[in-house]
Amino acid sequence: MKIVIIGGTGLIGTKVAERLRRQGHTVMQASPDTGVNSVTGEGLAQALSNADVVVDVANSPSWEDKAVLAFFESSTKNLLKAELDAGVRHHVALSIVNVDRSPDSGYFRAKLAQESLIKSGRVPYTIVRSTQFLEFLGGIADSSTVDHAVRVSPGAFQPIAADDVAYFVAEAAVASPVNGSLDIAGPERKPMSDFVGRYLAVTGDNRKVVADPAAKYFGSAVNDQSLVPIGLAKLGKLDFDKWFSLRSQPVG
Repeated sequence: MKIVIIGGTGLIGTKVAERLRRQGHTVMQASPDTGVNSVTGEGLAQALSNADVVVDVANSPSWEDKAVLAFFESSTKNLLKAELDAGVRHHVALSIVNVDRSPDSGYFRAKLAQESLIKSGRVPYTIVRSTQFLEFLGGIADSSTVDHAVRVSPGAFQPIAADDVAYFVAEAAVASPVNGSLDIAGPERKPMSDFVGRYLAVTGDNRKVVADPAAKYFGSAVNDQSLVPIGLAKLGKLDFDKWFSLRSQPVG
């Protein structure tokens, strides 16, 4: 199959491309750097010519509320139109577990708008809803730091490794469209404050973690059902310790 990955040169896109190529598929990693811009529509028609599947893992360069909404709405509308014109048979998009449970987050609202466009479109689709990535733990700590204290919620958290995300997205790309969504998550469920504390400890960071029930996650309150799957979910294989050990291994 010919599979076009929008956002194909990013963290997840690169890993998905590697997996699909190993399976023998023809893969195009599309991004503005390769002359394909889903927001403006530049290069889409050429990229999608003879494509069977489009995988959308693109992300907004800005998390400002209006900017991120404009990004996902424009990108998704352009993609769906170009896919119809090209006869694409399957649209796969990466989204967020419980994206509809955090209305105070502009980013979550934008991803929900993206999902709504996909669901109301005419291209068969699969939405892969993921929990937060283990690779984001450092960023969560940095964004939550005030006066050398990291204030994060003790709400339930079930982060997943990017390698596992790529596995499930690639799996969805070669399967039949489900015309719905499926949840993926990491194998461990613990308080967010625990995960952030573990990450800081193993990286030698001496910032103090404060488990604060009032702490928000990018603008949204967090409880034990905000960021983790509520029903069935596919679970990755890499727990925190295994992920960190692989991450710490030298390359070459």
